[in-house]
Amino acid sequence: MEKRLFVGNLPYSMTDADLENTFSEYGTVVSAQVIRDRDTGRSRGFGFVEMDTEDEAMAAQQAADGLEIEGRRLRVNEAQPRRPRQPRYEDRW
Repeated sequence: MEKRLFVGNLPYSMTDADLENTFSEYGTVVSAQVIRDRDTGRSRGFGFVEMDTEDEAMAAQQAADGLEIEGRRLRVNEAQPRRPRQPRYEDRW
């Protein structure tokens, strides 16, 4: 069963491939994505990594949490399900 991790405080220069390479030391990476601003395309400083198994995800979380890359200490946690978004405008009709 795949396990998804949230990775925060990423260096803004980090790419998807860099993120994948960083976490591949701890097991099989199914996917790695640095989240980018939709308007500018620049990194937002966080991303998500999916590991192949829960054991690999746990090992990756323990090893990479606090890891320093380019002067920034990574924060690694289990990813939480996305909350439903509220409508931007109330229905006035």
